[in-house]
Amino acid sequence: MKNTILITGTSSGIGKETAKYFAEKGWNVAATMRRPEEEKELTNFKNIKVYKLDVTDNYSIKDAIQSTINDFGSIDVVVNNAGCAAYGVFEKATDTQLRELFDVNLFGVFNVIREILPHFRSKGKGRIINITSMSGWITFPLFSAYHATKWSLEGFTESLHFELKPLGIKVVNVVPGGFDTNIYHKIVQFKNENIKGYDEYEKVCMENMQKSLVNLPGPLLAAKVIWKAANSNSNKMRYIAGKDAKMFITLRKILPLNWFFGIVRSSIEKGFENKKNKE
Repeated sequence: MKNTILITGTSSGIGKETAKYFAEKGWNVAATMRRPEEEKELTNFKNIKVYKLDVTDNYSIKDAIQSTINDFGSIDVVVNNAGCAAYGVFEKATDTQLRELFDVNLFGVFNVIREILPHFRSKGKGRIINITSMSGWITFPLFSAYHATKWSLEGFTESLHFELKPLGIKVVNVVPGGFDTNIYHKIVQFKNENIKGYDEYEKVCMENMQKSLVNLPGPLLAAKVIWKAANSNSNKMRYIAGKDAKMFITLRKILPLNWFFGIVRSSIEKGFENKKNKE
């Protein structure tokens, strides 16, 4: 029997590329997304079936998992890839924006894992791959809320692996750096014209970060790392995807924190005149 993988967030980017890559390798693929009626490419693969799944809707999660089991007989691997991003000064963020970020990036993962665990327990095996981010290891200005979701997901996975290991269920993280996907086009910005004092800093940081978004690798590289994580027999818990992620995470580990912060400031805050520190 072919292995079957269920992937959330396959409408674009890493999720879509991973679905295609596993299908080309001969796996059955349950490609899930919020609006499957709009999908035109993945439906052309004989071993891919597209299902509706919104990670904030438990009913849709139950239905997608059961439909996958009905169609393919079983699920062997679940990839929690669905996510969203937001940036801006934290003080400008609304409760709604913050809750949506956590609902998708963190509680969405919780929801999917809770629904798949009974199936994996009944089999006595299974693999869960959480797509986190180098943003769960390092931080940049203006991404405090996004970082909070990814740092939480890293800690959650690390703890969860202890309790699921005796059941034969493996939990790992794939940690991507920057990739050329449309997440940067869908990103939410925190805005509030009534809050003053941040404008120059915010402008400089965003201009510098925009410059770093050139020549990013395509999502196929990340799909290959997910393939490795899905098939490895090792006890490795984290698989880093992308040269930038490997570099930044290594620097964060080996350098004193103030030195690492200095590297971030010299890059992201370049051109910002911190007048208060000069006075």
